[in-house]
Amino acid sequence: MLYLVATPIGNLGDFSERAKQTLQSVDLVACEDTRTSLSLFKLLGIKVKATTAYHDHNATTVYPKLIKKLQAGQNIALVSDAGTPLISDPGYKLVHACREQNIPVTTIPGANAVLSALQLSGLPSNRFFFQGFLPPKSGARQKVLQELASIHATLIVYETSNRLIQTLTEILHIMGNRQVAVVREITKKFEETKIATIQNLIQFYRAQGEPKGELVLVIEAAQNAHPAQELDWPALIQSVRPKYAPKQAAQILSEQTGLKKNEVYQKILEYEKKN
Repeated sequence: MLYLVATPIGNLGDFSERAKQTLQSVDLVACEDTRTSLSLFKLLGIKVKATTAYHDHNATTVYPKLIKKLQAGQNIALVSDAGTPLISDPGYKLVHACREQNIPVTTIPGANAVLSALQLSGLPSNRFFFQGFLPPKSGARQKVLQELASIHATLIVYETSNRLIQTLTEILHIMGNRQVAVVREITKKFEETKIATIQNLIQFYRAQGEPKGELVLVIEAAQNAHPAQELDWPALIQSVRPKYAPKQAAQILSEQTGLKKNEVYQKILEYEKKN
């Protein structure tokens, strides 16, 4: 049998007794990174019989070998570095192959960052769409965001801390000024959920610095979003003027909103002419 075993995403207390017993009893544990998993097992006092690496880069060649072991009567557990296997990892290839070969599969449920972030966001949870990690290159990332923009469901994406402001800026430009929850360090000591409009989040993180840790972004659904043209321009402009000259202010707001600098500059001139 193949066992899909969820591991903690931060708090070791979230690891179930059933999961521990399963890992100790199986013949082999397939790990996303054997070093990471062995360190976790040591912390939890778990002794496993054997481990092997199974990840994005070797899945195609490794899962047929795992299938042969299962067909020979071995029990195998599959774990990811943290959280539930198959969520943003290649475990589905192994499960699909097991189904084709009539090999039984079961799950040992546990921690999951996607569902935990959705719970913490307070955004509608009856319908949601999980994207996983956005592409690292800006062009590819914007293409994916454009595809997501019209989905009438709460959106959930993973992101790294050093790209947070850039990604929020692109979301603002493509999707409008939606409500977003930035959830980080789930179940850990410094767990934090910051909920605001994208515009306000960009201003906050520009002032405070981008947060550390692993991030999950939970984004308001399309039908509730506020179009980009409905940005609170008086508040935006007042946040940078008169501290910065109009051209400097336009550059800063251009980066925050994703709009062209000349367009923002005209907004500043129009606002100051009226006020």
